[in-house]
Amino acid sequence: MLKIMMNLFSIFDPSSSILNLSLNWVSSILGLMFLPYIFWASPSRWSMFWTKITYTLHKEFNALLQPSHKGSSLFLSSLFSIILFNNFLGLLPFIFTSSSHMVMTLTLSLPLWFTIMIFGWLKHTHHMFSHLVPQGTPSLLMPFMVLIETISNIIRPGTLAVRLAANMIAGHLLLTLLGSTGPSLSSTILILLISSQILLLILESAVAIIQSYVFAVLSTLYTSEIN
Repeated sequence: MLKIMMNLFSIFDPSSSILNLSLNWVSSILGLMFLPYIFWASPSRWSMFWTKITYTLHKEFNALLQPSHKGSSLFLSSLFSIILFNNFLGLLPFIFTSSSHMVMTLTLSLPLWFTIMIFGWLKHTHHMFSHLVPQGTPSLLMPFMVLIETISNIIRPGTLAVRLAANMIAGHLLLTLLGSTGPSLSSTILILLISSQILLLILESAVAIIQSYVFAVLSTLYTSEIN
């Protein structure tokens, strides 16, 4: 059973290589191929549509951020764009999904959390200490609340990374499992399978957008806690 599971998940491992250099991670920068023409071509429907999305995100992130952190909305909008591009590119055939691997998601979440913690403890030490003990906590429970709040802060980058990777790999795994049964099915059941695959692909497209938004919003909320 363990060998079967290892073979099943091995389809998500980087394997394409030239001269022992992995090429699958190149998919993480393929989104740049869609962007340069925006800076020199006349405004198109695509560029106006994307500008509208980023402007909406900018306003929403500013509403969640503290007044002193308003400039962070540009960085958070860029973070949303990077994750969204990688999630959507992973839905295309024969393209490696980098956002389904912890190496990619931890690379995004860990430095962000680490920077927030360093800035908060250096600039707003008293405020960070006050976060460890919620207002109205009985004196007897204060040591336990400090322990619980400390653990919850430490696991934040891990929860961000696992949430994104798990949601992306779950749908891909289900699509792979359903697709592998196709050759052994009759024509009638095969039509039902293809229909279900299309519906699942639409669902995965929605998940790609939602998970990008959730990652960016949670990062915004973590940033806004530093006053």
